[in-house]
Amino acid sequence: MKTVRYAMCLMLVFAAAAAVAQSDAQKSFDKMKSLVGTWEGKMSDGQEVMMTYSLVSGGTALMAAGVHDSMVTMYALDGNRLLLTHYCSMGNQPRMSANLSPDGKTLEFTFVDATNLSSPQAGHMHHAIFTFVDANHYTEEWTFTQDGQSKTEHFDLHRKS
Repeated sequence: MKTVRYAMCLMLVFAAAAAVAQSDAQKSFDKMKSLVGTWEGKMSDGQEVMMTYSLVSGGTALMAAGVHDSMVTMYALDGNRLLLTHYCSMGNQPRMSANLSPDGKTLEFTFVDATNLSSPQAGHMHHAIFTFVDANHYTEEWTFTQDGQSKTEHFDLHRKS
């Protein structure tokens, strides 16, 4: 009987740990879903940019489409993590996993892998940071890596009224 109780306690501990991990992923996805709508702003060089976020696939995925470059990025839960897949004009599709900051204001995406990437040195998006200033203002920083060199582009976006 003690063995059964011990096993049940262990299962509850593991279930609770899994729920916490899922909760962090869900919080990250919920944060990204708050972006549904149209956003406008500027890039680092002052170029105007517009982004549209929409829920697709019954609300299980978030699609971000940039008007200026026709690239698409998809966000979806994968078990206990939030993944993005960036469908790049370079012809590859990097995937990154999200980490939510303790204060819930920053989502940092780190490279996991990529499809259609000819080599690790080939040009691809490698890192992204989303900072949520308030309900109507956020920033994105995307880092492109090629041949060991990196370049980061900053976007400052406001909800379009």
